[in-house]
Amino acid sequence: MANQNIAALVLANATASANGADLENVSGRAAHVVIDITSITGTAPTATFTVQGKDPKSGKYYTILASAALNAAATTVLRIGPALTAAANLVANDVVPRTFRVICVTGGTVTDLDATVGVSLVD
Repeated sequence: MANQNIAALVLANATASANGADLENVSGRAAHVVIDITSITGTAPTATFTVQGKDPKSGKYYTILASAALNAAATTVLRIGPALTAAANLVANDVVPRTFRVICVTGGTVTDLDATVGVSLVD
């Protein structure tokens, strides 16, 4: 199967936490999750992005990898793959499940958060 590129989450003028939609992984085992924060303002504002898998039976979500609390405009890449060396808040030695999503949890007081999250799934 071919690799997939997916727009996982778009935040424009966000002031609170947000859950991305369920995404379907057709054949990828590994992923690059690119978080691009172009603006974050407020009082001690932070945004933590988490990749979650979804249990097909119960429908419950579980954490695969969470970023550090991000507080500035920057690009951060999270990596998930079965042959990777795990590193806190950056790399998970795991596979990407069939159904997954990306969520953003804000901290402090966020008055404006502009960010996008793109996912590249790799066979």
